[in-house]
Amino acid sequence: MSLRWTDVREIAIELDEVHPEVDPLQINFVDLHDWVVALEAFGDDPKHSSERILEAIQMAWIEERE
Repeated sequence: MSLRWTDVREIAIELDEVHPEVDPLQINFVDLHDWVVALEAFGDDPKHSSERILEAIQMAWIEERE
């Protein structure tokens, strides 16, 4: 399965597995974008992200940690 920008929850789970040492509250959107694009399962166009999508991913990642 290839992840798309709309797969916010799944992306957050993948990020939590790949970067368990990172506090999702401390990551900036530039790094977050790069990390999402670098996920092995990610297959969407990197240019289709937005601040709103990145914020949703960050929030889902925070929720995943709770």
